[in-house]
Amino acid sequence: MANLKYRILLIVGLLAASIWALFPRTVVERVKRNGVFVYDTVTRVPLKRGLDLQGGMSLALEIDESKQTVADKSEALDRAIKVVRQRIDEFGVSEPVVQKVGTDRIVVELPGIDDAERAQDVVQKSAFLEFQITDKTQALEKVLPRFDEIARANGLSIDAAAAAVSGDSAKPTTVGSLLTQKSDSAADSSKAVAGTTDSTAAAPATPAAGGLFSSNIQPGQIPGQYIVPERAYLAMAQALELPAIQAAMPPGKVMRWGVDSLATGTERFRTLYVLDSRPIITGEALTDARPSTDPVEGNVVQFTLNNEGARRFKVETGKHVGDNMAIVLDQRVVTAPTLQSAIGRNGQITLGGGTLQAAQDLALVLRAGALPVPLKVMETRQIGASLGADSINKGIVALGVAMGLVIVIMVGYYRFAGLLAVAGLTLYLVYTLATLAGFNAVLTLPGLAGFVLSIGIAVDANVLIFERIREELDHGKSVRLAIDEGFQHALSAIVDTSAATILSGMVLYQYGTGPVRGFAVTLIAGLVASLFTAIFVTKTFFLIWLNRSRGTQTLSI
Repeated sequence: MANLKYRILLIVGLLAASIWALFPRTVVERVKRNGVFVYDTVTRVPLKRGLDLQGGMSLALEIDESKQTVADKSEALDRAIKVVRQRIDEFGVSEPVVQKVGTDRIVVELPGIDDAERAQDVVQKSAFLEFQITDKTQALEKVLPRFDEIARANGLSIDAAAAAVSGDSAKPTTVGSLLTQKSDSAADSSKAVAGTTDSTAAAPATPAAGGLFSSNIQPGQIPGQYIVPERAYLAMAQALELPAIQAAMPPGKVMRWGVDSLATGTERFRTLYVLDSRPIITGEALTDARPSTDPVEGNVVQFTLNNEGARRFKVETGKHVGDNMAIVLDQRVVTAPTLQSAIGRNGQITLGGGTLQAAQDLALVLRAGALPVPLKVMETRQIGASLGADSINKGIVALGVAMGLVIVIMVGYYRFAGLLAVAGLTLYLVYTLATLAGFNAVLTLPGLAGFVLSIGIAVDANVLIFERIREELDHGKSVRLAIDEGFQHALSAIVDTSAATILSGMVLYQYGTGPVRGFAVTLIAGLVASLFTAIFVTKTFFLIWLNRSRGTQTLSI
């Protein structure tokens, strides 16, 4: 009797835990309202759905060889897949698919995501981080006449650049959605890493007549910073790409555009920095990066360096106390604070007017690391949720038909014992769904197929047990003894069959991708639940019946 009591308590306890795991709860999700993505509080059953059930988007990526030639595309894509997969995992997407197709393409499937621009930015971003000291020697002023000659020889001027493009296409490309362009601020917002600097640009005077560079470049508020009118940006950006300009660059110096733009009255300006070409340290030494919000500095990204990186960073920043250090992301200067003291293992990047979303995405790509090769999006497909809703409805119908046929067959053939098996099967359904929810598994269309299939497997265990009970009864044994020996003798066959199928599911999960893994997860969860319900729950129901019907000598089976 005590044994039966503990059995009942265990079953009821697991049922309560399953109901709690499946109970709808309030979560914060990123949803689209009136064409704008916002975070809102919604009530959801904690069962995640895959791309085929809830819609989403699919991206096809290829190597962008316009930026560099890649000798072994297949090997480069293998390395790129690891970075892309890590970024997508931290992006918070349920059941993403990241796989190589052929030797030159990566396919990424993102369930529940329809913000194509943000997804592309996160996937494509190279995220190469450098810390470089700004120039204090006014090296740029010495080569401006030479720059003007080269630009003039190549026919580059403000008017020529404006004629090459039209409308908004002449506007520069910034770091993308990872960093919000500071369009209405005249400040550089460079409070980062150690100390602060006020780099507010004074209103530049109207450039005098002269060459492209000497007429449009004026010193900023910190060493190595320069202010360029927005109208001259495109022509100067084109000129700086010329090999002749690169060759005429001051030795040991590089020029990098800032991500910010400044507004003074009706005119807009861009920032240009001259930096030491040798970085103090790069993002390869980064071990962690986390977004945060500071009441004074706004949204920031706090980073941590490894031991070697921290040692080198402390030594190098100690040599440059009082200088400005530019934080450069993908060859764009994010900020250039003044070093007030040596910096060790920890630091932060201040985004100024950037949103928390921008800080989160920047931290994400920094943690995931830089892409080994540049990627470009060749195809973007939005997958609507209507197909998913139709698939769910058909899956529910299939599940209902399967359950109905199982009930009819079990009750019609095994009668009372069949009723006990159906009761155990009901618990099996609850346990399986709760297991999927508890492990944050994702339900896909193949997963629904695996779920329906596992119902038949669950019934198969009951069939083996009932047939053994029948054999024991035919040998003249009592009902209680026949039940005990029926379960005991059928146990080895049930466990062997289920274990073999579970191992097959584990192989599918290990080497499969996307829908195949979804099928494997639901199949394994269903098999584990069916083992418990067939061997433990159904026998408990028999024991309850035996305990309540003392003296009964017949069993309807």
